[in-house]
Amino acid sequence: MKTWDVIIVGGGIIGLSLSIALRKRGATVLIVERGEPGREASHAAAGMLADFPLEMPSQLQSLATASARMYPEFVHELQDESGIKVDLRDQGTIFFATPDYLREHPGLATDCPLPLPLDELEPALAQVNLPAIYLKERSVDPRALTAAALKAARHRDVDISSGTAVTEVLLASGRATGVGTGQTRYCAPVVVNCAGAWAGQLPPHQFPTRPVKGQMLSLAGTSRDLLRHVIRAPEIYLVPRSDGRILAGATVEEAGYDKRTDADTIQRMHRAAVRLAPALAQARMLEAWAGLRPGSPDNLPILGATRTPGYFVATSHFRDGILLTPITAQVMAQTVTGGTPDYDLSAFSPARFAI
Repeated sequence: MKTWDVIIVGGGIIGLSLSIALRKRGATVLIVERGEPGREASHAAAGMLADFPLEMPSQLQSLATASARMYPEFVHELQDESGIKVDLRDQGTIFFATPDYLREHPGLATDCPLPLPLDELEPALAQVNLPAIYLKERSVDPRALTAAALKAARHRDVDISSGTAVTEVLLASGRATGVGTGQTRYCAPVVVNCAGAWAGQLPPHQFPTRPVKGQMLSLAGTSRDLLRHVIRAPEIYLVPRSDGRILAGATVEEAGYDKRTDADTIQRMHRAAVRLAPALAQARMLEAWAGLRPGSPDNLPILGATRTPGYFVATSHFRDGILLTPITAQVMAQTVTGGTPDYDLSAFSPARFAI
């Protein structure tokens, strides 16, 4: 029976990137994905690489900042290995701050001024009666990113089993020895659970992960440069792509594993997008979708070793999975191979949930 050094459960962007990082360290890797690699939360994300602490827990800030800095080289490497163009944009974000937010963050408006008048930066925007601040953030197309990571992983001889749900982590003498599915078993001394919103369903440990639904839509902009910056307003955010598409989103819903879109919700978001950028009234709606972000009780990732030797977890990145991908791959590869991670992961330990 074939064996591997590491089995990764879950073929989203976290699992794919970790597999590449482990192959760089010489480990043989198998990814077991319940569906099609990269088609869950990674496929549904908007791709804002927002490392400024607008809504981010303070414990995540150092990881987020490090990961954002890694992105240009991370994308460059994936593009070189895959031949797939990843749409990494660095025009920044225009953020419309509410009075409550400015009271909580005094000085923000003066610390992050717009480089030019707003009507010069984004002529297509309607009048917004809120202060606008400028954030030096990037954005990326998660679908292109995931496609590049999948091709790069295969190029590096990562084995991938898709369409097969893992039902258990196999144990012998209290240690992980592989995973079992309904049809077969795969053997490895190390298992990493990267199953996103489904991570908590895998025995022997019931991680307190939950799905958090987000609905989004995309529009065909009336010109390729209708919007240049990511726009974040209280009702809606807009994320432009270099091919002229504009994404609008996203809801945060506790709806279980329901990935259906709701027509009223999509229309409400569409109206909010048009209010913010009136020219979008002439834009064609291309697609509407919903995805399931993996959440945790404290909205922090679960990263590190479980109490079962050989069994690790990397999940529950909530709204920051795309942003945190490069640093997660780095620190988890270090942890899984017996090294000391470059960053303190104690705040994200599975032990905080007694598992």
